Amino acid sequence: MWLKNLSVFNFKNYDQANLGFVPEVNVFAGNNGSGKTNLLDAIHYLSLCKSYFNPIDSQQIKQGADWFMVQGDFEKDDIPYNIACSLKKNQKKLFKKDKKEYQRLADHIGLFPLVMISPADTGIVMEGSEERRKFMDNVISQTDARYLDRLIAYNRALQQRNALLKQLGRSGMPDPHLMEALDAQLIDHGEEIFKKRQAFIEQFLPEFERHYLFLTDSAELVKLKYESQLQEQSFAELLASSFERDRIMERTTSGIHKDDMIFTIHDDLPLKRFGSQGQQKSFLIALKLAQYTYFLEVKGFKPLLLLDDIFDKLDDLRVRKLMEMVSHDEFGQLFVTDTHADRIRSIFEGIDTNIRFFDIDKGNATYEQD
Repeated sequence: MWLKNLSVFNFKNYDQANLGFVPEVNVFAGNNGSGKTNLLDAIHYLSLCKSYFNPIDSQQIKQGADWFMVQGDFEKDDIPYNIACSLKKNQKKLFKKDKKEYQRLADHIGLFPLVMISPADTGIVMEGSEERRKFMDNVISQTDARYLDRLIAYNRALQQRNALLKQLGRSGMPDPHLMEALDAQLIDHGEEIFKKRQAFIEQFLPEFERHYLFLTDSAELVKLKYESQLQEQSFAELLASSFERDRIMERTTSGIHKDDMIFTIHDDLPLKRFGSQGQQKSFLIALKLAQYTYFLEVKGFKPLLLLDDIFDKLDDLRVRKLMEMVSHDEFGQLFVTDTHADRIRSIFEGIDTNIRFFDIDKGNATYEQD
């Protein structure tokens, strides 16, 4: 699978841009703030129906305009597909495949899988468990539509149960039949989500370890562990034993919405406290490359890989290792942003691959002749 071209209209800092790509490596080079990352985000829209960086669609509209459109042509298994996303202010977002509108955006997720590696990913290491659950859910959802449906249903039931607990705190008279029904929904969806996450980690972990050891030349020992309350008790037992605490806190304190991924370095020390910036970045890159490999194994074709300004805080060895890896046959089409085109040229010296450069300047994309 690869993206043949991209068109953007009134998208972020672009009035209009039309870009044609090569199936191997495509580089967006320019100063900070020029619009390099915005092009990656446009590609992300085509794959996942939303921005990688900002969940508010209306904020992607260029200042002074009242609509935006992103469209591109993919090729997968020698079959062409046209994907288009558009939004007018105060209207519903439209998403189309081959000019036919989706009734549910969830039906598009996973058709054109993508992996983005960005400085924004530091939250996976440095912030709370929600960011790490989002990472797991994003990966699994792109390979399992039923998982995404269950996740949506679980979160809906969780919101309803929390609202009922708040009502209990105010009036002391909840509807016992409704609580029982919501518990049943949480248990049904939650146990299946837990099983999927366990199976995912089991398949994902060896690939993560392989990529990290390659990137760092086996310089340090790191570990990744999945942690869930359901590893100790059934979900029904958890809900029963935590009900009094839930009533006091007025929210559901047990369940798969508390799951986490534990990252450690050296002798089981927390990565976010004891890992250097370079080690944390290598860990994140290995996570995302393992996500890529997971997609490849499950989907049977190569997803897109987007690298956004990731060369800062990586030493020369890790940069060279990364480029050797992503230029290998295991990987497919690659999009890279950097402030220095010469640095990218230097990195790819000696690596036999086709590269197309685009000079990005204040919302203008100029193609450099191959």
